[in-house]
Amino acid sequence: MIQVRVLGAAGGVTGSAYLVETSQTKVLVDLGMFQGRDARSTNGNGERVDVNASLGAIDPRALAAVVLTHAHLDHTGRLPMLTRAGYNGPIFATPASGDLTEAVLRDSAGIQEQDTQRENRKRERAGLDPLEPIYTKQDAEAVYQLIKDVPYAKEAQVAPGVKIRYYEAGHILGSASIAMSVSDAGVTKKIVFSGDIGPRDAPILRDPEPPSEADLVFLESTYGDKEHPGTSASVERLIRIVRDTIFNKQRVIIPAFAIGRTQLLLYHLICAHEAGELADVPVYLDSPAAKRATEVYMKHTNLHDVEATRLARCQRLVDGLKSLRLIETANESRALNESWDPCVIIAGSGMCEGGRIVHHLRHNLWRRGTAVVLVGYMAEGTLGRKLADGAEQVYIFNDPIAVRADIHKLDGFSAHAGRSELLAWPEKMMRGRPRLVLTHGEDGPRAALAAGLKDRYGVTAELPMRGDVIHLAP
Repeated sequence: MIQVRVLGAAGGVTGSAYLVETSQTKVLVDLGMFQGRDARSTNGNGERVDVNASLGAIDPRALAAVVLTHAHLDHTGRLPMLTRAGYNGPIFATPASGDLTEAVLRDSAGIQEQDTQRENRKRERAGLDPLEPIYTKQDAEAVYQLIKDVPYAKEAQVAPGVKIRYYEAGHILGSASIAMSVSDAGVTKKIVFSGDIGPRDAPILRDPEPPSEADLVFLESTYGDKEHPGTSASVERLIRIVRDTIFNKQRVIIPAFAIGRTQLLLYHLICAHEAGELADVPVYLDSPAAKRATEVYMKHTNLHDVEATRLARCQRLVDGLKSLRLIETANESRALNESWDPCVIIAGSGMCEGGRIVHHLRHNLWRRGTAVVLVGYMAEGTLGRKLADGAEQVYIFNDPIAVRADIHKLDGFSAHAGRSELLAWPEKMMRGRPRLVLTHGEDGPRAALAAGLKDRYGVTAELPMRGDVIHLAP
């Protein structure tokens, strides 16, 4: 028996998780946090429940290993729930992914604790029992102790009958596609998990390198229905927005993922400043996770592309802007919103579903002249998607907030491959006519990519939903 159970990011773009099962072992690939629409469900009584509060079909005691594609929250965010439930097996990742996962989970655990404290103050006033966070900083700390480094291109045995090899995915530092060899009862199958695939020629990162053989391919489909505009056009528009907004003595608010997007934005701001296109405007990086992630980017310079290497080995991601301020504490973050001084604020989370960006939006969305720049994918149901779709009013911490700020959506900074790059990615593997399974995409983009793959390769891709099982061998 060889089968893969799809436990997330199926019909959506968050909560990535796959359970690879044989008669002798079980290996989990990613365990991401659900966000937006994907995070909400109802129980038998019609009450809304948080999907993240349960591990569902995953039994931590039955797992032999966990294998990570990369460190983003939608791929690692529920790992502390495994350790909380008693898991103490290995968690395999590239060295950079291991370092970045620590930064992401430390930040996420802090948010879980803070959000629960805020909710419990309301519950206490209402006479209700307090809630427990789904995990704590201690649970996250336990994850770090289990991470085992696996370099790119080196085969590693992760469980009985299961070997992996990492390939560059070009999405964020350390991101990888996984070529997994699974053997059971005399049968061996090659399963490829694309992870999140980055665009070619992106600054800082190396280009994606797909595996060449597979029996089964899980391919992401985030942008299966569209191409990205050129990066240069988005950079020019970003610099123009910053220049004009600061000139008018207003603020620029940028929600950005702590890993990847923040470093890319700093890179372009530094380049624009050095080219004389942007004055030394006040820039606040209000994300402890982004600060730690930037330090990891500087640590792993061997993974940078030629352009980033030329940028002083990436050291100037921190000191290239003299006016860059790294915000550490919650009090420092709150102080930003007690001032009306013009500035640029970069904060997480990228989809505006938690973290310090939510507070900055709460204090600034209603102010005319404020510029909110959305630079990443916004999943359905998230605050970021509502802003991108033109909402005139949103709710933050249950308070109605008028949207008077100017909302700008820039697609050229995406860390995901566009449609044509997704279509080309499996080309070498398609010589062996593998099965294609499309995940990590909403229904429209996934269906569009399936149609394109059918035209290009003559293969009908499978579109599983959460909980579906893909069988490979008896």
